[in-house]
Amino acid sequence: MYIAVVPNRSSPPAILLRESFREGRQVKSRTLANLSRWPPGQVETLRRVLRGETLVAPEEAFEIVRTRPHGHVAAVLGTLRRLGLDRLVAAQPSRERDLAVAMIVARVLDPRSKLATARGLGDETLFSSLGEVLGVEAADEDALYQAMDWLLPRQPRIEAALAKRHLGDGALVLYDVTSTYFEGRTCPLAQLGHGRDGKPGKLQIVFGLLTDAEGCPVAVEVFEGNTADPKTLAAQIQKVRTRFGLTRVVFVGDRGLLTEARIREELRPIEGLAWITALRAPAIRKLVEGGALQLSLFDEQDLAEITSPEYPGERLIVCRNPLLAQERARKREDLLRATERELAKIAAATTRPRRPLRGQTPIALRVGRVLGQFKMRKHFRIEITDSTFHFERDAGRLAQEAALDGIYVIRTSVPADTLAPEATVRAYKQLAAIERAFRSFKRIDLNVHPIHHRLADRVRAHVFLCMLAYYVEWHMRRALAPMLFDDDDPVGAEAQRASVVRPARRSPRARRKAQTKRTEDGMPVHSFQTLLEDLATVAKNRVRPKGAGAVTFDMITTPTPLQQRAFDLLGVSHRR
Repeated sequence: MYIAVVPNRSSPPAILLRESFREGRQVKSRTLANLSRWPPGQVETLRRVLRGETLVAPEEAFEIVRTRPHGHVAAVLGTLRRLGLDRLVAAQPSRERDLAVAMIVARVLDPRSKLATARGLGDETLFSSLGEVLGVEAADEDALYQAMDWLLPRQPRIEAALAKRHLGDGALVLYDVTSTYFEGRTCPLAQLGHGRDGKPGKLQIVFGLLTDAEGCPVAVEVFEGNTADPKTLAAQIQKVRTRFGLTRVVFVGDRGLLTEARIREELRPIEGLAWITALRAPAIRKLVEGGALQLSLFDEQDLAEITSPEYPGERLIVCRNPLLAQERARKREDLLRATERELAKIAAATTRPRRPLRGQTPIALRVGRVLGQFKMRKHFRIEITDSTFHFERDAGRLAQEAALDGIYVIRTSVPADTLAPEATVRAYKQLAAIERAFRSFKRIDLNVHPIHHRLADRVRAHVFLCMLAYYVEWHMRRALAPMLFDDDDPVGAEAQRASVVRPARRSPRARRKAQTKRTEDGMPVHSFQTLLEDLATVAKNRVRPKGAGAVTFDMITTPTPLQQRAFDLLGVSHRR
């Protein structure tokens, strides 16, 4: 007996069970049954039985002795290797390099302490296959600490290689500073300072991030926690000029970093260094009062270039964003009302019949706390005596500030024939890319804090590892953008913008993704984190045949179409 497949014109083929027999010298066949309605698997099983094969249920022939998430490891590690970051860390393979690579990949996948990372490389955890792929599954936390000590002296060379890859002579360099809190009191870098994490009273460190014009990280440096932002600039100038060998560069920094003193003392004296920054509100008000800035400029336009003797040899690009003006007016009014509510409580306390608030000093202390909380001191007139308290809005001061709502001034030394006004404004707004990096460092993905290391060099190595992890993530996000909620059509997004001064708008393609939750090819849209979770379901299974002397082997789950799309966009294989 055998199974025959008979073509049936435009209909599905007929699947028949037939028997062959001999009549004299002729071989004939007859149909015993029509199997066309059988499921394909059942037909194949019968075909194998007719061939004389011995059938065994899969669970009787094999057993899966271990299953580990693997696809997300293949995606991140494959991207790191495609970028050549492992070769930048060290040209020759070594155990220290493998441990450093493992910590970089683990920081993207599941940021943990070094002790938890060491356990995760060997245990049945989210990235245990990473330890096996790199051959470091037996590493303990001491080995990771030693790898950090090995990596830190190589930071200058690695950063120089990244700068050579992403920066050229005359390039725009974005630079900004943030801080993060510290656990413990033994590290000399940990100091009290201006905190940005909402952790009052915590010691902290400060670190500055240097990127190219698109926000790709190039270098990072750690400072003591009480270091003022402008004080970090000199080290970056020396790094760019000496270590990176760039003779011409344009520093882009915010108004709190590139101050007048830093420009005068550190940037202007060095030939080839230019800058793009913005003026503070008092400087803008001074331009208006001096007549250099006429508010009538914005009657028909939202951008104008002016000059002022206060800024010789520089360009001032004045912008007015009406949406920003509305938002500032709304926020100021909300703060004024909140301040008035609290001040009214103090005024009522001075007139209550029982135990009224008395004394100029106690009243002033309570008033000071309120004004400090809402930062509205300049907008109120205050009168305090031993028994009374009176307040009112300063209408003149409010009118002066309201007139400048939505106005900001970009200050630059770059000539107009090198960078047009619109391009200059766009360059300054690219500082938002570093803000996105800091959000990734501290809130979304990499969890740079809390920091527990006691040695200063270990803290520096930890922050450097986080920067290298963000370097991998930055490239992954760009490659995977069609599958993420991220905007993957910058040209379309720019076309939605009536002017560079106006707020950025998402492209029509990105808005469609957000509305339908589907990509252009109909797949579900993911965040970066949920896509990694989906890729983690591509598992590496250790399979053992149930036979004497059988050899154990690994089988990797076949990716779904969505997972294969991700691997294709990244240019990596799930089998490595």
